[in-house]
Amino acid sequence: IVGGDFTEAVNAGVRRGYAEGYLRKSSVAEPLFERRNTGDNTPAVIHVRIVPGDGIRLRLAPKGAGSENKSVLQMLVPADGMEGVRAVVLGAVEAAGPSSCPPMVVGVGIGGTMELACLLAKRAAARDLGSRNADARYAALERELLEMLNKTGIGPQGLGGSTTALAVHVEWAPTHIASLPVAVNINCHAARHAEALL
Repeated sequence: IVGGDFTEAVNAGVRRGYAEGYLRKSSVAEPLFERRNTGDNTPAVIHVRIVPGDGIRLRLAPKGAGSENKSVLQMLVPADGMEGVRAVVLGAVEAAGPSSCPPMVVGVGIGGTMELACLLAKRAAARDLGSRNADARYAALERELLEMLNKTGIGPQGLGGSTTALAVHVEWAPTHIASLPVAVNINCHAARHAEALL
């Protein structure tokens, strides 16, 4: 990174990881017309937050499209409240059904703006299993949503059962007085992610 390009350093790591890890090359260079495979899964999607300190924390979350394609964003209004949030999450999981390879990990982003809600949901989906939101109200919401989703009966691989979701993680951000954005990002049962500190 020192004396170089951060984005290119990440992409070089992705190239190396996919080659040495024998992972499937699943990215196309252009989304609509040619859809030519890049052959190395670059460029990576990179989100950066600058925080105090002298190190870098990297979190990698490779995802397949089966779960990613089932992502949802709803721009609710404050009057929709808790019932609206529940309906968005339940609707997303029911619509995903077996296509997202349950049992799933469900990331929920509440608040912010349209794009921030989606980023919050992605961060939530990449949290470690067993973690809880630091705010007791949101931790209680995580438990409630998990119980609700496991009552759907979708079950592992959509074959029925009481374990549709392994976890529900919620992240939130301040938002406009007229908005209540809710985003849902689903991880398949693999829920792959890794972290490194530099």
